[in-house]
Amino acid sequence: MSRLLGPLDTTGRVPPRQQTRVAAFLVSCHGALARRLAIALPWQLKAGWHTELNTQFYREAEIVSLLLRATSWVIDPELLSLLPSWEAAWLPRPPGGIVDRTQGLTIDVAALGHALHAVIRPAALLPDHASAQDPFVLALRKIEFESGRMMQAQILFLKSSDLLPVRDTLTATVENRHLQVRELWDEMLTGIGVERREAGQTTTPAAATIAKRGP
Repeated sequence: MSRLLGPLDTTGRVPPRQQTRVAAFLVSCHGALARRLAIALPWQLKAGWHTELNTQFYREAEIVSLLLRATSWVIDPELLSLLPSWEAAWLPRPPGGIVDRTQGLTIDVAALGHALHAVIRPAALLPDHASAQDPFVLALRKIEFESGRMMQAQILFLKSSDLLPVRDTLTATVENRHLQVRELWDEMLTGIGVERREAGQTTTPAAATIAKRGP
């Protein structure tokens, strides 16, 4: 069991089976997020966080398109059982206790998006000697680079003053999505010979920041 992808081939490329499994997971979660954002966004943008989520919608679609083209795909029979469980995990889970269903669904999609970009660090899986010209390597690095920017879309909404009355519920939703994404990501990595990360706090520093009272 290794902490990184590999062993790399003589040209510094990640094994196609590992590429396929990692890319399939990322396409599943980012594709689901793009679909949910497309439904959640209003036709007319009336708030600042609307513009951020609109931007994220197109970036999520770009991530999916990039991975589809940059990955060296191979047949992976295990995906027949893995994909349905991943897709089920991204389904809407509006938090209980919120009367406004639209608000609940929006909180959930923002929490999921925050978890995907805060928990998953694909470029951290790459060995130092991975080929800098390999499309798959470049795709993972681009995704991680964009994650910090895209997390701002969720934070802007999740810390808005409009959500102060439901801040405890919001915090629990973010933490639950973080835990869910972390478990699925680690299980996927274990399946391709990459060691699970050390057990630690269930809340990332960014999630803890959201949990603070006030805007």
